[in-house]
Amino acid sequence: KRALKEWEPEDVSKWAKGIEGIPESVAESLKENKITGRELVALNIDGLKMLGIERPGTLCLLIDEINILKRANQDHVTLIEHSPYCFGLILDYLRLKHLHAQGLAKEPRLPVASDPQLSRYQKVVKYYFPGDSSKLLLG
Repeated sequence: KRALKEWEPEDVSKWAKGIEGIPESVAESLKENKITGRELVALNIDGLKMLGIERPGTLCLLIDEINILKRANQDHVTLIEHSPYCFGLILDYLRLKHLHAQGLAKEPRLPVASDPQLSRYQKVVKYYFPGDSSKLLLG
């Protein structure tokens, strides 16, 4: 299941179709206007009206459902373990990379986490080195 902030217009439309009492035309309007998950939770009554949604009952239902989504996603917390093993691998590698850059050591190999620790290591690296920067440590 994707995080709300990653929802594409198709996900938003599918969400709207799943709300009892919301006409299909509302879901289509959200999709046609390319409303993403981030935009959905920013919408208020005026924003919904700008999308052509005018019926008071529909507006109130949507606002209630959007507020439920907001609350549900505020509770989403990323827990990252502070594993000495993982941080040790990362720090050792970065120290060797620095020494190599100064010509004091040969090019270090990428860190290799043991099988039981591999998923934890990948999670820690991806958290502290988001996007392409994680490739520095994961290859």
